[in-house]
Amino acid sequence: MDDLLMMDAVERYLNGEMSADERQLFEEMRRQNTEVDQMVVEQQMFLQQLDRYGKLRNTKHWLHGLHQTLLNSGEITESAPDEKGGIVRQLWKKHQRTIAVAASIAGITALTISGTLHLLSPKAVDTTYLQTLSRKVNELDAKSKATDKKVATIIASATKSPEGSKQLSAGSGFLVDGDGYLVTNSHVVNGANTLVVVNKGHEYIARKVYTDTENDLAILLIDDKDWEKVATLPYGLRKTAVDLGEEVFTLGYPRNEVVYNRGYMSASSGFNDDTLSIQIAISANPGNSGGPLLDRNGDVIGVLSTRDRQANEVVFGTKSIIISRAVQALKKDTAYRNLALSNVSKIKGIDRVQQIKRIQDCVFMVKGY
Repeated sequence: MDDLLMMDAVERYLNGEMSADERQLFEEMRRQNTEVDQMVVEQQMFLQQLDRYGKLRNTKHWLHGLHQTLLNSGEITESAPDEKGGIVRQLWKKHQRTIAVAASIAGITALTISGTLHLLSPKAVDTTYLQTLSRKVNELDAKSKATDKKVATIIASATKSPEGSKQLSAGSGFLVDGDGYLVTNSHVVNGANTLVVVNKGHEYIARKVYTDTENDLAILLIDDKDWEKVATLPYGLRKTAVDLGEEVFTLGYPRNEVVYNRGYMSASSGFNDDTLSIQIAISANPGNSGGPLLDRNGDVIGVLSTRDRQANEVVFGTKSIIISRAVQALKKDTAYRNLALSNVSKIKGIDRVQQIKRIQDCVFMVKGY
C-alpha cells in the first residue's frame, strides 16, 4: 500500500471520517496485523501530545496578554527602581496581592511547560517540535513499508476485483429491478470477462444477461451472495415523450464517488437524427456512460451514452423505450421471466436533494476486467 494512503487511512480512522463499512474493514485489519495497530496507537499518542502542547502555548499567550493588560491599566509598571528601592517598595505595598496571584500562575505554568518540554525534547520548543514530528513520520513510514505486502494482502481479500487482472473499462449503471438487474451501455462491458459493480463502497460480482450493441445497451444481473434485494425502486420508466426544454438530470461515476449533473432536453433525436436517441444539454465526462437520465419527477427517460467531442454539453442518450424492448426480449428466456419494470415514480413531488438521496442507492459504478 502507498505510504501516504496508509497514513491517510489512519488519520481518517482516528478523526471518525470513515464510513461504517470502511471502519469495520480497517478494524479487522488492525486485529489481524499488529504493526498496523501499533501505527494507529502511536499516531493517537502523538496527536494527544500535540494537543497538550497547543493548550500550553495558548496558556502562555494568555499570560502574556494578562501581563500586557496589567501594564496598560497601570496596575503594574516596568519602571527601573531608584537607588534606594523606593519604587519597588511602593509597588509591592500597593499591588502585593495582584503580583502574588500572577506569580503563582506563572510558576505553575512554568512547571507544566517544563515537564511537557522534557517529554518532547530538552531543546528549544519550536525547533524540537519540528524535529520530533519529522522523526515520527519517518518511523511510521519505515513501519508502513515493512508491512506493505501484508496490508495489501488484507485489502485485496476485501475486494472482488479479480487478482492480477487489468481493469479494461469503467462506467455507470442503474437498477431496473430490485432483484439486481442493472442497465448500462454495451460499450462499458464489451470485452470484459469479469464485471464488478460498486455502490457506496460495496462491491458485487455481476454478469451480462443481455446485450444490444446496435442500440448500445446491456442488462446485467448481480450474481453475488452478498447482494440484498431492493424492495422498491424509487423511480419509474417513463413511456411518454420528453418535451424540448424539459429539465433532466443524471447521476453517474466519472469519479470514484457518485456525481450529479443537471441539464435540459435540447433535441428529440440523437446523433445523425437517430430517432431512438435524444440530445441533452448537460455536462458529462468519461465514466458517466450507462447512467440514468431522469426527468424532474424522477422518471427514467433514457440512458446516457455518448457526447459530441467538438461541442460543449452536447450529450446523447438512448431512449427509455429501448430499455423496455430489451427487457421484453430478455424475458423470453424463462430464467428471467420474473424481471419487472416499474412505471411509477415514488419520488415525484419531493425536492431534488431528497430525490438524489433515494436514487443514488440504485446507481452503480460498473468496472470491467
